[in-house]
Amino acid sequence: MAVARPTAARIGADGEAPREVSGPARAGRKTKLLVKRLNRGDIAIIDHKDLDRVSAEDLIAAGVVAVLNCRPSSTGAYPNMGPLLLVQAGVHLVDMPGDGLFKELDDHDEITVRGGEVLKRGKVVAKGSVQEPEDVRDLNEARRLEIGDALEAFARNTIEHMLEERELLAGKLELPVFHTDFRDRPALVVVRGVDHRKDLRALRPYIRDVRPALVGVDGGANALVEEGFAPDMIVGDMDSAQEATLRCGAELVVHAYPDGRAPGREHLESLGLPYKLVPAPGTSQDVAMLIAAEKGARLIVSVGSQWNLVEFLDKNRRGMSSTFLTRLRIGEILVDAKGVSRLYRPRPTMAPLALVLLVGIVALAAVILVTPGLRDVADLLWLKLQVLLGIEA
Repeated sequence: MAVARPTAARIGADGEAPREVSGPARAGRKTKLLVKRLNRGDIAIIDHKDLDRVSAEDLIAAGVVAVLNCRPSSTGAYPNMGPLLLVQAGVHLVDMPGDGLFKELDDHDEITVRGGEVLKRGKVVAKGSVQEPEDVRDLNEARRLEIGDALEAFARNTIEHMLEERELLAGKLELPVFHTDFRDRPALVVVRGVDHRKDLRALRPYIRDVRPALVGVDGGANALVEEGFAPDMIVGDMDSAQEATLRCGAELVVHAYPDGRAPGREHLESLGLPYKLVPAPGTSQDVAMLIAAEKGARLIVSVGSQWNLVEFLDKNRRGMSSTFLTRLRIGEILVDAKGVSRLYRPRPTMAPLALVLLVGIVALAAVILVTPGLRDVADLLWLKLQVLLGIEA
């Protein structure tokens, strides 16, 4: 497996050698799918405009040494956190002028990134712009001060969704009969998002004591399985959920577009897995929350979902306004995982009490054994107990 190999390089105009790393290339148009194929030491080639925080965290967790982005990592439209997280983690980030690398390079090609140059067998095949940590940080801070335009665009988009997708607010979704029981019980909806694995681990006592219905949304279902939980339902287009996760026995619900297109249907049919189809506007996490609400859940705990303006914008998709509308509809029963983990007090289990009792018995037995008078009393009590119970010596 290749690893980063910083080497001496030609001196740049500023008197410092440009950073150089080497490793196998691994390309993917969809970052969330590419990260499942990455190995530590790889150089990721992506096509991701305004790189979001969740994708950056996945790339960092995969152990890539460099990221070559064939779209602007940050257009300046809003303060997206992805580029900043990458450079802070020491990942060499280069924005390329186009997507030519997808044709120029094949998976596993050994390449070297020297500054903004991409070399294959010592020959420069492309040149891009290095995203220096200081520049990325300054741009992010500037965008935070100028977030008004992004807020205006998001508000306009939300109003359009309120007019176009009124069923999200009116509750006019046609849902099939599900095996998963939500009636009068809490539901935990896990989305692949900010700190979703960390929050899921923090909720272990809550899940153990309350036993909510566990719903994974695409890649969020992977996190449930990885943490040792068995999801009751998986909702989405099934492009991020691993095959082992899909085969875990959960009820599978394919989110279809209102026009009938269902990207996840063919995948599940190829695996021979049964599924339910739910045509609905919005995102898969909207559908998961609406299913839980419509089927009678008394509380919905959201893990990994968006909770502030920057997180909504960082998702960088038009449909995120529908998630905002969904929150308006089910707001009184929806809570964030962080709030639950801070407020919930785990119930005491029998294990600590049993341990204390066992220690006490062992200590009492030790005292009796080392004290002759107590040993005689213990023998006498044992004899009387045998007589009472009719036990022959």
